[in-house]
Order: sequence, then C-alpha cells, then structure tokens
Amino acid sequence: MGIPKMISPTIKKSLLAITLAGILAGLMSESAKAHSCGCTSGLCCSQYGYCGTDDAYCGTGCQAGPCYSSGSPSCGCASGVCCSQYGYCGTGDAYCGTGCQSGPCYGSGTTGGTVSDIVTQAFWNGIINQADSSCAGKSFYTRDAFFQALNSYTSFGTTGTSDDSKREIAAFFAHVTHETGYFCYIEEIDGASKNYCDPSYTQYPCTTGKGYYGRGPLQLTWNYNYGAAGNSIGFDGLNSPETVANDVVTSFKAALWFWMNDCHSIITSGQGFGATIQNINSGECNGGNTAEMQARVQYYEDYCTQFNVSPGDNLTC
Repeated sequence: MGIPKMISPTIKKSLLAITLAGILAGLMSESAKAHSCGCTSGLCCSQYGYCGTDDAYCGTGCQAGPCYSSGSPSCGCASGVCCSQYGYCGTGDAYCGTGCQSGPCYGSGTTGGTVSDIVTQAFWNGIINQADSSCAGKSFYTRDAFFQALNSYTSFGTTGTSDDSKREIAAFFAHVTHETGYFCYIEEIDGASKNYCDPSYTQYPCTTGKGYYGRGPLQLTWNYNYGAAGNSIGFDGLNSPETVANDVVTSFKAALWFWMNDCHSIITSGQGFGATIQNINSGECNGGNTAEMQARVQYYEDYCTQFNVSPGDNLTC
C-alpha cells in the first residue's frame, strides 16, 4: 500500500469554500420557499412564496390560494377577473371569451358566437387609434371595461339573428364614435356652461352646483337620465353625475343603460338605424343638421361592412 498523499492547505480551503457554498445555497433555497405569502384573494402563493396567477404560481409547489390540483387548474378568481374554460384567472378574450366559467364573461350570442368575436381588439383599436394622443378618452375607454359593463346587459348584441346582432353592435359603436370623436372625449365640450336641468321631472330633482351635461360613450345628458341611470346601475346620478366621467365601467354601463332602454328594441325590430338617431339626437333629423346625421350613417355603414352584414333600410331620419 502506498503512502497517502497529503492535501495542501490551499486545496482544503477550496473544498471548504465549496462545501459552505452548497450549504448556503440550500439554505437560500429553503428561505426562498419559506418567503411570506399573504396573497390577496384569487392569487396563488408559488413554491417560492410569491403571489400571482398561471403555472408559475398556481402549478407545481403552489402553497396557498387557487392552486392547480392533479394537473388541472381551478378557479377562485378575484373579483373582476374571469375564469377561463381551462380554469385560469385573467382578463381578455382568452379568459372572458369562449368557454369562460365565471366572472365578467363576455355574453354569448343566440347563434353561438359572442360579442367579443365581433368587437375584437383590432376593431376597437381601429376606432380609438384615430383619436389624437392628447385625448383624455384615449387612456380612459378600454375594451375590457366595455365588456365588464356588458356583463350587466346580456341582451345587447345577442338578440335575433347573427345579422341582427351585428347591426346592433355596428349601430351602437357608430353613435359612440360620433359622440366621443373616436373615443377622444369623456365630457361634452363646454358642457359645464350648459343647462341640462328639467325641473318638470320632479322625481329627479337637480342638485345645486351639479351639471348634467354629456358624459361617457353616448354623452349621457339631462337630470332625468342621470337620475334614472343611477338608480338602475347603482350610483348617485343626481348628486354625483361626474361618476360617469370618472369610473370607466360605470361610464359604459350608463351608455348601455340608455341604449337598452331607448335604442335596443328599435334596431333589433328592424326599424332601421335612422330611428336610433332620432332617439339619440332628434335635432339632427328632418334637416336639422344633415351633415351630423350623415356622419353617423357613414360610421354605421363602415362598421357593417367590417362585420360583413348589410346595413338594412331606413338609415336616415
């Protein structure tokens, strides 16, 4: 047997350093796994102690929250977030569109399609991208907010045939485009200087110092509309009409509330786009402002073309 070789002090130090590094790495790994969670409702605590959604957080090693079990994700999403057909939490088409299980899912149409199949992000961008970058509405109006509001009005764009649905959606966005200037304006220009208080509607008394001028996608006006919309949606329309300009989901709900009460049955029953102009701004009809009326018609025909549907008859008023 040979004489064992002596290990030099330098090598000993190197081996010791490697050993200590391994121990520290293990401790750091355990420390990372033990990282405090305290995630909000609907979020997963990952194997490393961080909060979030999807596989990295809810998959392998998930410690708390709506963790995926047996390879199948579960829902338990936070308020305002959709549970997709595969059980994942999020927003947008992949989560709130086809197969959405819970949350603010996009409404399904009678023909099996969805409003989101028509009001795509590309369609939305085609409108809002025409607004100047300085427009207040460009950072206010969003497609997701529209669909959150639409969850309260499931008959919109889903009544009648597929063509009926497309025409209604085209009509709504034609008026929105015209009223807001491609989603540029949130409030009526110089609206604060105008009086939209009708005291004859005693059930909706005007509040001193409050203005009921145009706000939101369809520029909701008048005390009686703010009062009734507030009662239906759940905000104080008479004392806080500015909510329609400050809360984007409420803003879209107010527009949809008006549409469903004043225009939905008109367009879905085949009375034509012109009748919706009469209800939204009768002052443009019968020669009152032909240029403005024709502008609305042009938007409507353009959107019908994009949706591959005929605009129908009775387009003017």
